[in-house]
Amino acid sequence: MNKLYHLLAICVIAVWGTTFVNTKVLLQHGLTPAEIFLLRFIIAYLCIWFISPKKLWADNLKDELWLMALGVSGGSLYFLTENTALQLSFVNNVAFLVCTAPLITTLLAIALYKDVKATRPLIIGSLLALIGVAIVIFNGHFVLKLNPLGDILALSAALCWAVYSIIIKKISTRYSATFITRKVFVYGIITILPYFTIQPWNFPMERLHETTIWGNLLFLAVVASFVCFLLWSLIIKKIGALKSSNYIYLNPVTTVVASAVILNEPMTTMAYIGSALILVGVYIANQAKGI
Repeated sequence: MNKLYHLLAICVIAVWGTTFVNTKVLLQHGLTPAEIFLLRFIIAYLCIWFISPKKLWADNLKDELWLMALGVSGGSLYFLTENTALQLSFVNNVAFLVCTAPLITTLLAIALYKDVKATRPLIIGSLLALIGVAIVIFNGHFVLKLNPLGDILALSAALCWAVYSIIIKKISTRYSATFITRKVFVYGIITILPYFTIQPWNFPMERLHETTIWGNLLFLAVVASFVCFLLWSLIIKKIGALKSSNYIYLNPVTTVVASAVILNEPMTTMAYIGSALILVGVYIANQAKGI
């Protein structure tokens, strides 16, 4: 049965790896990262409301605060830091730094939980996967062009996702995946609103009826957010935070494949080598016991 959740994890990452196309199109049409995020999460929240239990609050204040932390770390703060980093730094830098999320998740888990050990398969697998990510993203040209603020924001995004993974594993034993996902959406929406006091909404609402805009928004909201966040909550509950996080290393693989299929960009030899290293690394890391 666990194999099903590993397969689902790959499918979710495959979807997330292609969302750069949708986001790029929306940015080119005048939407800002914060506007895209808010519309995306509002639509996703409306979708999940129809299938989520009518339970409004967690069982206690402590759990409610944990759920708020999920909305910030996996929602508003994550998307703001990642998308702002893309505006300030080079795409390759950001893509590579965000893909360190599984490694940061592992280090956090080792620091916080006594039953998680830095075993040889975990270390070797994680390093192989990270090297593979670097090869795919930089295509063999390891020249980092540093932009300190942008790169710090990209690392912050990776840290946000690591925190999200650790917290959701903790809270998933007491609440359903649908309830958790709905709370992530609502707290993501609430915590992004103060940002608009700094950068007010500028996009004309009447343009939302344009096919290109609402089509890409619906994909991001319904498929990449509603469906994938719901599945990801369930995946973490079933196979654990670290094993599920390791699949994030596959993100660049799905990106280069999507580029080859959608944008007709041929896969290079280095892309094949890097992809192979990622697949081997993820497999080895997920063989480690106790993760």
